[in-house]
Amino acid sequence: MAVNWGFLGAGFVANRGLAPAVHSASGATLYAVASRDPERSAALEPERVHATYDDLLTDDRVDAVYISLANHQHIEWVTKALEAGKHVLCEKPLGLNEAETAAMFECAARTDRLLVEAVWGRWHPRFARMVELAASGAIGDIEHIETAFTFTSEMIDNYRLSPVMGGGALLDVGCYQVHAWVALTNGAPNVAITKLERTIGPTGIDLTTDLQVQINDTTTAHAVSSFALPSRQEFVVKGSQGRMSTEVGESFTTWNEASSLRVNDEMEDFATANAFVNMVENVSAVIQGDSGWVVPHSDSIRVAAILDAISQHP
Repeated sequence: MAVNWGFLGAGFVANRGLAPAVHSASGATLYAVASRDPERSAALEPERVHATYDDLLTDDRVDAVYISLANHQHIEWVTKALEAGKHVLCEKPLGLNEAETAAMFECAARTDRLLVEAVWGRWHPRFARMVELAASGAIGDIEHIETAFTFTSEMIDNYRLSPVMGGGALLDVGCYQVHAWVALTNGAPNVAITKLERTIGPTGIDLTTDLQVQINDTTTAHAVSSFALPSRQEFVVKGSQGRMSTEVGESFTTWNEASSLRVNDEMEDFATANAFVNMVENVSAVIQGDSGWVVPHSDSIRVAAILDAISQHP
C-alpha cells in the first residue's frame, strides 16, 4: 500500500521538487493538490484537484499532507491537518519561532500523527556521511564549522521579503546551517553568539546575517546567510585530527547530480542522488510503520530556539 499524499500549495518547491519526488518515490502517490490556482495544482499531475485546503483535509483518501505555504501560515495549516487525522511533512522553517514549533509537535503528539520538518538536505547521503564521520571521531573533536549559503535575490512580491510572513535570509537559508550545527554537535545544547552583523533591507527583513557562535564550549562556528551576496554555498568542518568539506555539488542543495566530500586527504564520491525522493520515501515508510529516518522533532525545536536567539540578539 502506498501513502496517498495531499499537497497544500503548488509553488516552486512543490512543482520542481516534491511533486516529481512523490511521483518517483516508492511507497508514495500524489493523490491530491489544493492551491490558490487550480491550473497550477493540476500541473503537478495529482489524481484529484481540490478547490480549497479544507476540502483536501476532509478527503478521507488523503493519508499525509505536504505543506509548502508561506512561513507564517505553517502553524495554522499544520495544526488543522494534524487535527484532521493527517500525517504532515511541512517545509522549513517549520515555525516562525520555538513556541510555534513546539506547539505543532505537541499537537502531533496529542493527535498521534507524524510531523516532520522538510529540511530535505538532511536526507542526502553526503550529509548523512558527514554526521556519521563527526560522530565516529574520524576527524577528532569538532573545533570549527564554517558554512555559507548566499545568493543575489531578484524576488518581488515574495513572502520571503516580509517580516510578518517569516521572511529574511536567516529563516530561509540560515535554517540549513543551524540544522548542520545541531546534527554535528549532539544537538548543540549550548550556543553563545560571539559576533553578529546584519544588513536590513528596505522591507525590514535581514538581507544578510553574518554570525559567529560558540557551541558547547568546544566548537566555534561561522555562518553567512544572504539574499544580497554572490551565490555561494560552503560547508567545512575542522576537527582536532583533520577536516571534511563538501566539494562537487552544492553544500546544502545538491540535487540530481553526483557529489563529493573531502575527508582529510581523501575524496569520497557519491552517486547522483535526489534527497527529495529520499525524504518522501523515508517519511512514507515511517507512516506505514516500516523502518525509515526522519528529522527528530527535538532537532527542529532546537533549531527554532537557536534561530530565535539569533534574531532577537541586539
